[in-house]
Amino acid sequence: MLQSWIADAHFAIRRLRAHPSYTLLAVLTLGLGVGGTASTYSVARGVLFDPLPYTHEREVGVFWKKTDWREEEFLYIRGRVPGFREVALYRRRDMILREGNEPARLVPGVSASAELFQVLGVLPALGRGFQPSDDAMGAEPVAVLSYGLWRELGGDGSIVGKRLTVDGTRRTVVGVMPRGFWFPDPSVRVWTPVPLKPESPSWNSTLVGRVAPGHDVRAMEAQVALLTAMLDERFDYPAQWDKTKNAQITPIRAALMGDMRPALFATLGAMTLVFLIACANVAALMLGQVEARFVEFAVRSALGANRQRLTQQLSVEALLIAAAGGAVGALLATAGFGMLARALPLGAWGEATIPDWGLFASALMIAVIAALLIALVPTVSLWRGDLHGVLGRARTGGFEGRGGRLENGLVVAEVALAVVITSGAALLTRSVTNLYAVDPGVRTEGVAVVDVVIRARQRETVTDLTAALAGIPGVRSAAATQNLPLRGGGYNLPIAIEGRPDVRGMTTEFRVVTPGYLESAGIALREGRTITDADRRDAERVVVINEALARRFFAGTNAIGQLVRDDGGTARVVGVVANAAERHLTDVAEPVRYVAVAQMPWVDEAQTLVLRAAPGVDETSLLEPARRVIQRVTPGVAVQQATTMRRVLDNAIGPARQVVLLLSLLTALALTLGAVGIYGVIAHFAARRRHDWAIRVALGLRGSRIVTRVVSHSALLVTEGIGIGVLSAALLTRLLSSLLYGVGTMDPIALMGAGATLLGVGMIAALIPAWRAGMTDPAIVLREP
Repeated sequence: MLQSWIADAHFAIRRLRAHPSYTLLAVLTLGLGVGGTASTYSVARGVLFDPLPYTHEREVGVFWKKTDWREEEFLYIRGRVPGFREVALYRRRDMILREGNEPARLVPGVSASAELFQVLGVLPALGRGFQPSDDAMGAEPVAVLSYGLWRELGGDGSIVGKRLTVDGTRRTVVGVMPRGFWFPDPSVRVWTPVPLKPESPSWNSTLVGRVAPGHDVRAMEAQVALLTAMLDERFDYPAQWDKTKNAQITPIRAALMGDMRPALFATLGAMTLVFLIACANVAALMLGQVEARFVEFAVRSALGANRQRLTQQLSVEALLIAAAGGAVGALLATAGFGMLARALPLGAWGEATIPDWGLFASALMIAVIAALLIALVPTVSLWRGDLHGVLGRARTGGFEGRGGRLENGLVVAEVALAVVITSGAALLTRSVTNLYAVDPGVRTEGVAVVDVVIRARQRETVTDLTAALAGIPGVRSAAATQNLPLRGGGYNLPIAIEGRPDVRGMTTEFRVVTPGYLESAGIALREGRTITDADRRDAERVVVINEALARRFFAGTNAIGQLVRDDGGTARVVGVVANAAERHLTDVAEPVRYVAVAQMPWVDEAQTLVLRAAPGVDETSLLEPARRVIQRVTPGVAVQQATTMRRVLDNAIGPARQVVLLLSLLTALALTLGAVGIYGVIAHFAARRRHDWAIRVALGLRGSRIVTRVVSHSALLVTEGIGIGVLSAALLTRLLSSLLYGVGTMDPIALMGAGATLLGVGMIAALIPAWRAGMTDPAIVLREP
């Protein structure tokens, strides 16, 4: 048996070398499918399938109202949450790190209660985690480092006990987490305990807990009901921020990665369809070779070879093609892995994902699957064929007696698969177009954005920075805000209006800005004025409101001059501005108040600097000068990122924007492969009837009729594929529903566009073999043996 396999391998290699065009096309086609599928699967595997780096993943869940919990609430329920063994509080916080005389740098961090690592069930590789007393007021400041940060700091095993300056505080390093550990995403480099204060006004924390033995994190309804009753007894919540409503526990994988799953599944599904199209293409190419060799197979059968032996030879040839395609695919996957990881909406996961041996294993596994799929088609053709009858027809019919039903079926399948991909890309393209058509209420062109963290003298530093940035050549104006539109988050504070008891308990978005911010951001003024330099600490407190707030609280009256109250006192409304998309691009406009930074008793450490470019100046050219000015004027200020408002809008569009680019590329690839497949099958169709065409032309049939016949055959196959593809797309595109906006999964424009595109591709692919068939010279063909 081994000798026969070796002999077949040698024979297959000789055949493939003797037909370089067929071999090269088959290997490259399959390599594209294998490489793309392997890289997509390897990127998606870490998010969708690999276990999270937590010992108790199945027992850990995230509480509702993410980023909205207060320390006071946590301290009230701490140690007595029904159904939970441990519950921890944490919040993201970028930290400024200093080591010795090295320059300061900003690293992503997490401030958490002492229970965090116990909840996750992970022990440090060096030192210890947090102790119960670490989050007490007045405790010694400590820090736990990620494995990556520890390596960047030298990888010294004696780092435990040493001190680093984190946010201006000398902290003792007490532990280093294991390699591969991350929480809540791979970008976090340092964890510090948060000194818990019941009177803390911060409400930007998240709760994560590990359920007690005998409980299922996916079925905690009864325990959550008991917890909400505890909260309701102790706290009074405004209706819009009531934590006792819609309460549920989300498994940690879904909580951390849920937003990425639809985009990953869509891309993985599309790449799988491309892989199947590639397999169908190679199978059609191989089937054409089998058709051409039927006389050879008939002779070998007459000499004693059985069908099992012939099938083995075809399988060996398919395995060799798949092995070569797998090798090419592995190289393509390695080359395109990083690009794919960055192109998908993975955030920090994309930056942390690197190719490994699993990529090559995936390529090998997919190549084996491809070999099985490819070998199946010619094998079926071989077993269905009449080998002995072929010898009798060899001189008179050649291939004419065979109908090519398998090849036709492959074309129909390829077209159907391509229609599904094209429909998905069309739906997402229409959705993204609709999203970009939404008016965000802010200027998205000609505006640069720099996010900074200021740890000391925030008010004075913001004033100094905006003045210095305004002097950069090409800057028309510069201002600052604590929260930029389209990014979500920010403060939501209570509002009270004199003489309006019905407003009691309501809250609105609250934005602290510098003079000139509304003009720099392009938020249009409707009435009155905006924040100016005259709005100082010693002047009357003023507030600018948006149209949504004016409609809700001052409908039918003039809002200018009205008095509103907040935690800082009473302020007079001096202006009304247009609505801006505060959280999400498609959200209904929310009431917003803008107040002067000079009149606020507190100023956030995180600030966003907004630079409006002068006419004719590219905003991206302002980013590097802005960095240099910040470093020169305020060396202690750390820059988080420097970007443009256009990129902020791109991010606000969401995963659909990135997925549509990938699907568009995959659609182009699918159409190319489909065109190649249609061309090959129609060429075989024409060649199979070559003698028939010659006889008909000799009898007076015009060549144009033959062209029409061949093109019509292609149109029929493509139309069948389009019909099946549209039905399949109607079912499969529902998986994209979470990525769509303003368009349904059964959108007729997208489906008709996909069908028309495939029909056009099919017609173009059929023209060349049709033209050749129409130019048949009967004298030459009929003299052939």
